[in-house]
Amino acid sequence: MTTIETEVAVVGAGLAGLSAARSLAAAGTDAVVLEARDRVGGRTVNEAIGDGVVVELGGQWVGPGQDRILELIGDLGLETFPTYGTGRSLFERKGKIRSYSGTIPRVNPVALAEVGRALAKINRMASRVDPEAPWKQDELAAWDRISFDTWVRRNLRTGTARDMMRLAIEAVWAAEPEDVSLLHVLFYIRSAGSIELLLDSEGGSQEARVVGGTQLISLRMAASLGGSVRLNTAVRRISHGPEGVTVAAEDLERGAAVELSARKVIVALPPALAGRLDYDPPLPAVRDGLTQRMIQGSVVKTMAIYPEPFWREDGLCGQAASADGPVSVVFDNSPPGGTPGVLLAFLEGAAARRAADLPQDQRRRIVIECLTRLFGHRAADPEGYVDKAWAADEWSRGCYGGFMPTGAWFSHGSALRQPVGSIHWAGAETSSRWAGYMEGAIRSGRRAATEVTAGQAG
Repeated sequence: MTTIETEVAVVGAGLAGLSAARSLAAAGTDAVVLEARDRVGGRTVNEAIGDGVVVELGGQWVGPGQDRILELIGDLGLETFPTYGTGRSLFERKGKIRSYSGTIPRVNPVALAEVGRALAKINRMASRVDPEAPWKQDELAAWDRISFDTWVRRNLRTGTARDMMRLAIEAVWAAEPEDVSLLHVLFYIRSAGSIELLLDSEGGSQEARVVGGTQLISLRMAASLGGSVRLNTAVRRISHGPEGVTVAAEDLERGAAVELSARKVIVALPPALAGRLDYDPPLPAVRDGLTQRMIQGSVVKTMAIYPEPFWREDGLCGQAASADGPVSVVFDNSPPGGTPGVLLAFLEGAAARRAADLPQDQRRRIVIECLTRLFGHRAADPEGYVDKAWAADEWSRGCYGGFMPTGAWFSHGSALRQPVGSIHWAGAETSSRWAGYMEGAIRSGRRAATEVTAGQAG
């Protein structure tokens, strides 16, 4: 058995865990980060596609208002570049494909007006949510009792408008509207500032990418921490009490036991994964219930690689949305130099659940068929294809993040950030600002580190 002693143990070497460790180091507090994967980055991961070019198979975009991550990118010596958006976008519904400029497809005027009114109403409702503690707002309990799908059916009459709202939910939460509590949707919107910030490219959360891929953020943070990050170390059990914590883990390379003793532990995992650890004594019922109720989204992120971005020659920006599916949303994901051409296509929600366990060649066929419908015969024969089914990833079990179904905020939301003795919680889901985003992950790690050091000072 390998034994380690430190002041703080951090479980998970994603953006949240590494941010926590860096904050602790800056405060003069020793920390050791334990990561089950053979890499850092969590739900961000780069994939090499040749000639020194990478694509991101996990989280990749940053945008206005995401101040912490934008500052961190600069501090780490990294740069961003804009998401390609020159040209017209595509919208597919019931076999018809329309091209359009701007953010919202130019569908029939009645549906367009309905969508506009709905977005405005959703923003007004979201402005009433306290992102720090929505479960304390008794007047919002009715919003937690219904799904977003129920709200849509009550407030939108046209099928086109309903389909557009469904695509929005799939794009942000990797879930179906019937899966997600209305209150959770409003909380997310409030945590970002507006629904437009969640959905838009230019001026929104999909505005820019990191040169060299977003996993570089975690790689450079880990490098600054030296040898305090242990990979291939899967935490199995956390024993906790007034005297501190003992973290029992397994060295996956050697099959050997690792035991770490610390004063505090920060668990920087999605709630669903945090609930799979063994705790002694067991967690309070409300916290354990949260881990059972907060569901991971389902997404398969795919990239079709072409010698050049041929769609640009056709006056298209590479962005598309399809109500017919199974691909829901497409982006031009080519590198800064423009070659090779890369079309990023998402399978989300129900479509991702159906595809997650399929062989990759079957997923490839499904995706390329959709891209060919949208972009024509030149999309039918990519020179390369990569994808990642996040629900099948042992150490993630889903993406983009966890979400609350109906009733969960009021029954278990109070446990989301509340420490349990010497156990503190981090992760993008726990942030009250930009929940579920890389920005939220960084904020959560820094918050948890502050909790730990404040307790030390006390």
